[in-house]
Amino acid sequence: MEIILATENRHKYEEISRILDKHKILLPSDLGLEYSFEENGKTYFDNAFGKALTLHKMTGKPVIADDSGLSVIALEGAPGLYSARYGSKEAGRMLSDKEKCQLILEQMSNITDREAFFVCNIVYMTSPYRFFCFQETVQGKINHKPVGENGFGYDPIFFIDEYEKTVAELEPNFKDKISHRGKACRQLKEVLQNEKVNKLRSEGSFPEEF
Repeated sequence: MEIILATENRHKYEEISRILDKHKILLPSDLGLEYSFEENGKTYFDNAFGKALTLHKMTGKPVIADDSGLSVIALEGAPGLYSARYGSKEAGRMLSDKEKCQLILEQMSNITDREAFFVCNIVYMTSPYRFFCFQETVQGKINHKPVGENGFGYDPIFFIDEYEKTVAELEPNFKDKISHRGKACRQLKEVLQNEKVNKLRSEGSFPEEF
């Protein structure tokens, strides 16, 4: 199946394409589209749904949209919904991933409770009135310094005790198995498989007893 991903973030594209490897995932730019969406929702779902609806109206095609973020307990859930643009208002510009990680580390410098979690909400839409939503998390804590070269965003400072590594130290395929985005995408993968089976059955090219 051909599905358009509502982002121009190449890192998200690579992760989602790895998991949904039986499907052709396209970016808006692959279709010559200029796509943008202002993330002003009050929840991850608000943002993911808004992204999906905007792109679906532009294309009329099946769309996947993702909104995700890091929540740090000691920072009252920040950066949360503002993870992608954290610190930008104060700086007067968008911070790089490295700068955002450093900002979190500075804010956590004298804090011992370092519990945190990632959230990912994914919306798969085939029409404005037919869509699926999946939201998942992964628990961890804020490391005392960035470690690892893999991943993106806050991965270098997000430490998972069970694996004794930051997410940026994990191999990509292993990250996909345990990450917030990986968990949500695997649920979507099951829905897409069922969609394919139902389509084949409706066309009379799939045995009913399957």
